[in-house]
Amino acid sequence: MANLVLTLIGPDHPGIVDALSDVVSTHGGNWLESRMAQLGGKFAGVLLLEVADDRAAALEEALNGLESRDLHLVVERTGPVVPTRLRPIEIELVGQDRPGLVHEIANVLAAQGINVEELSTDRPTAAMSGSAMFEAHIRASVPEDVDVVAVHRRLERLAADLMADVRLIEALGPSR
Repeated sequence: MANLVLTLIGPDHPGIVDALSDVVSTHGGNWLESRMAQLGGKFAGVLLLEVADDRAAALEEALNGLESRDLHLVVERTGPVVPTRLRPIEIELVGQDRPGLVHEIANVLAAQGINVEELSTDRPTAAMSGSAMFEAHIRASVPEDVDVVAVHRRLERLAADLMADVRLIEALGPSR
């Protein structure tokens, strides 16, 4: 079996997921995972597909044919996932919005060898003040030799500097 990772972006309109799923289904592909959203008038997505090796090239060609529908696509084949010994964590951060927040959080995590696996952010308006807030939810993997308590302390120091609230949750069991 071949695994394909597909990224896509284009003007948002009804029928994008239908067209994409039709191509995948027609070529015997299996839709494994995806993250898709409408952002700033564009529809953007990332998905993981599985298909028989002998059908992968035809599926790739058909997916690339969706470019004619105003979708920009990139299709990459992936190898098998190699299991690693990592611990999963989740981080939630809420604070006043300002430029550079994602970089500051990512920098703390990268310095500890922590891999961000999923990042979702939002910019809601504070109920009382009407000011822009920043919310982030991060799912990450921590190497076994990294002290999660020390990471939490670093994030709390950063949150204090940013005047934000941070919460770190260590999940049970190894990641992947």
